[in-house]
Amino acid sequence: MKSIQNVPFNEDIDLLSYDIFHGLSEEELEMLSQSMSCTHHKRGNILYHEGSRINGTYMVIKGILKIYKTGFDGKEQIIRFAKDGDLIGFRSIISDELACTTSKVVNDAVLCYLPGDLLTNLIKVNPEFAMSLMKLTCRELGESNKFLTDIAQKTVRERLAEVLLLLMDTFDLDEDNMLQISLTREELANMVGTATESVIRLLSEFKTDKLIELNGRRIKLLDIPKLIKIGNVYI
Repeated sequence: MKSIQNVPFNEDIDLLSYDIFHGLSEEELEMLSQSMSCTHHKRGNILYHEGSRINGTYMVIKGILKIYKTGFDGKEQIIRFAKDGDLIGFRSIISDELACTTSKVVNDAVLCYLPGDLLTNLIKVNPEFAMSLMKLTCRELGESNKFLTDIAQKTVRERLAEVLLLLMDTFDLDEDNMLQISLTREELANMVGTATESVIRLLSEFKTDKLIELNGRRIKLLDIPKLIKIGNVYI
């Protein structure tokens, strides 16, 4: 059976609808449009592996990917999620280093591949685009620093509450206050940085305390102010 990740996505992409490309000229936008290739990717597909050589970067047109590192014991540590409009893999192109993370599709996605040499050329000739990438890099670095601090200083209960709020902030809630992303308990544990059994126990406690409701993988947030207090989150 043919993998859906090889199926082209032939609809037109409005590059100006993505903030990262606002500083490009019409000629640069046309060159980018002609050079990129867009394809469908199914849940579970690996875009690139940690330690591999990346020859280009990817724009998420739709869908969700998880970006994670793998420990010596094979356990995943989810660093962040990428969603519509996010650019991934670009730091390895800029630094000319092997990928430091793995990228895996969580929800069926459409991704556009941008050749690395085109990206580096745009950085050299367009200061506004280079500055946009620098700001994006700094923001991701800030998020990583915060994550390291939380792992060191917060309890597992605090981190779980914060992760639920982070997922709310990243993906929003639907009309029923359900998180608009469906994760396994193992994936949640990999975000929190703890054992799956601990997350299962704490989710049950949160449910008993009427902070959340559980419907399979779906999580409904019932008491956001209380979760903010538990997670020691400042918003």
